[in-house]
Amino acid sequence: MAVTVSYSRHHQFLSSNNGIAIQLPSKKLMSFIRCSSPQSTPIVRPELSIRVGTQLIPHPKKVAKGGEDAFFVSSYNGGVIAVADGVSGWAEKDVDPAQFSRELMRKASSLVEDEEVNYDPRILVRKAHAATSSTGSATVIVSMLDKNGILKVANVGDCGLRVIRKGQIIFSTFPQEHYFDCPYQLSSEAVTQTYLDATVTSVDSMKGDIIVMGSDGLFDNVFDHEIVSTITKHQDVVEAAKVLADLAYKHSVDFYFESPYSLEARTRGFDVPWWKKLVGQKLTGMTNGILVISSSCGKMDDITVIVGEVVSN
Repeated sequence: MAVTVSYSRHHQFLSSNNGIAIQLPSKKLMSFIRCSSPQSTPIVRPELSIRVGTQLIPHPKKVAKGGEDAFFVSSYNGGVIAVADGVSGWAEKDVDPAQFSRELMRKASSLVEDEEVNYDPRILVRKAHAATSSTGSATVIVSMLDKNGILKVANVGDCGLRVIRKGQIIFSTFPQEHYFDCPYQLSSEAVTQTYLDATVTSVDSMKGDIIVMGSDGLFDNVFDHEIVSTITKHQDVVEAAKVLADLAYKHSVDFYFESPYSLEARTRGFDVPWWKKLVGQKLTGMTNGILVISSSCGKMDDITVIVGEVVSN
C-alpha cells in the first residue's frame, strides 16, 4: 500500500510504505558574497539542499492500516524533513494511535512557510502540536536545512537522526525518556511534554553529508555501524533508505539477533523485556532446573527511514 498526499507545490506528506526520491531545492539557486574591493568579481556561493529517499514498513500486525508512523518532506528553503511515531498504548483505550501522528505531520507540513515559524523547528513543533485536535500522542523529530548549510533539529522523544560525513557519524540525537521504553511525547492530554522540552541542535553541514532520520523502529534494531556501512555501500538515497528499512525489519523479527534495544534492556536490568512476552519468547534451555529465556531479540515496530544527501544547487 502506498499513499501520498500533496499539500502544496513544496510539500509531500506520507504515512505509508512507499520509497521515493525527492530533490529539495532552495527557493533561490545562488547567493552572492562581494569582496571588500569594489573592483572584485562577485564570488558565487552555491546554496545547499537535500535530496531525499524514504521508506516506511509497518509493524507486521498493523500493515492493513499502514502502521502508526507518519512523516513529511518539504522543499521549502533548503529542505525540511520530519517523523512522528504514534504511541501504541492508546490502542488500549480504543484510540487509533495513527490519527495523532498523521494529523501532527499534516499540520506541520502546512505550517512550514508560516511567518511566525520563521524556519525554526521548535516553533514549528509548537504550532503543529497546538493545531492537532486528534486524541493520542506521538514522539516527533523535525530537521530543517537552511540555504547556508545549517541543519536545525528539534526532537521530542526517541525518534532519531544521524549525520554521516566521509564514513563517520559526526552528530547523533539521543532519546529523551521518563524511564526505559517510556519516551517524551507530545499529547492531546493537558499534562504532557511541549515544544519547550524539545532538544534543539544546530549542525554545520556541508555538501556530501548524509542525514539518516527515522522512528525508533530503525534505531532500536540497527546499530550505528550498520547504518554507516549501509550508507557507504549504497550511495543512492532511495536505495539506502530501502536497504536500511529492510535491515531493521529483518532484525526486528529475528529472535536470535541481539539488537540495540535488547542490549539497552539488559543494561537497565530488564533480562526479559515486557515486549518479548507479547511478541514471543526464545527458549534457550534449562539451567539448574530453571527454564532460561534469552533476552537477545529484535523489536517489532513500525519502521520509518528517511535518508537525505546534502547537495549544492
